[in-house]
Order: sequence, then structure tokens, then C-alpha cells
Amino acid sequence: MSEITTYKWYVIRAISGQENKIKAYIESEIEHEGLASSVGQILVPTEKVYQIRNGKKISKERTHYPGYIMIEAHLTGEVVHAVKNVAGVIGFLGETKGGDPVPIRQAEVNRMLGRMDELMESAEQIHIPFHVGENVKVIDGPFNGFSGTIEKINEEKRKLEVMVKIFGRKTPLELSFMQVEKE
Repeated sequence: MSEITTYKWYVIRAISGQENKIKAYIESEIEHEGLASSVGQILVPTEKVYQIRNGKKISKERTHYPGYIMIEAHLTGEVVHAVKNVAGVIGFLGETKGGDPVPIRQAEVNRMLGRMDELMESAEQIHIPFHVGENVKVIDGPFNGFSGTIEKINEEKRKLEVMVKIFGRKTPLELSFMQVEKE
């Protein structure tokens, strides 16, 4: 039986919000202890989320399962102790008191990894910070400085229909998300 077939996936419970830092600590601890042959890969499932702030598109990594790190390993006694002794690690998911960590089913691993691949391939998701009926100010283009109310939001085109008063008459304008800001 080859070494690779003995790898199983486990889930490490960690302090939420510090997953990447803890992952780096685990990697360096395993390297330091000379246990690298017992560990395949360590993953923090994340997705890229785009938001618009002050008219600028900002991409941000968002942890998909906050507080959890996936590890592919052959968990012999030393590896378990090395991982558990890392600052920020709470323990393994599914372990019983004094018992061994329980690997997750292959179907679960495939679902989680498939979801990650899906998120990587999916067209960039944009978080839309606007709502119909909200007041906005035009910050770009010929109507710069005008204020109006959002009538419609077109997510695919990333455009808004804003009703603006021009010379005392309400006029609809089609503007991109980048051309307006909340008032």
C-alpha cells in the first residue's frame, strides 16, 4: 500500500478569523518536527468576493467555513500532537475525548473541494451595496454632483437606474455602480 493512499482528510477547529495564520503555524510546526511525509495538504476554503467602496472595486478573500481548516494527512500520534499544540488550534472536528480524530467522508471532501473549484471558476461575484429606493449622489460623468433615488438595479450589467431632478423635472439616468455613492 503506497503512502499516499493512507492520507485521509480531517477538519481542524481553529480560532475564527485567524485560519490563515494558524495554517502557516501548523505548516511550520510540521516542517520543524520532521513530519512533512505524513501530511499532504492543508487548506482554508476561501472565496473571492468583490465589493464596491467609494466607487472602487475591492476584492476580498472570505473564509468559506470560518473556524475550520482542512488537513489531508496520515494522522499518526506525533502529527496529532504537533497540530494540537499549535497556538489557535482548538482540536479536531468529531474527535471524542481521549479518542482519535475522525476523518471526514470522501463525499464530504469532494463536496467541499468541488465547491471551492466552483467558486474559483465562477464569474466574479459582486456584492451590491445598493438598494431600490436608496438615495445616491452621482460622483462621475456629466451629472456629477446631482443626487437621486435608485429605481432599478441591473446586476448583470452592473448598472443602476437613478431618478434625478434636472431643472425641476425627474429624469431617469442609467449609471454604473462606480458612478454613484451612498448619500
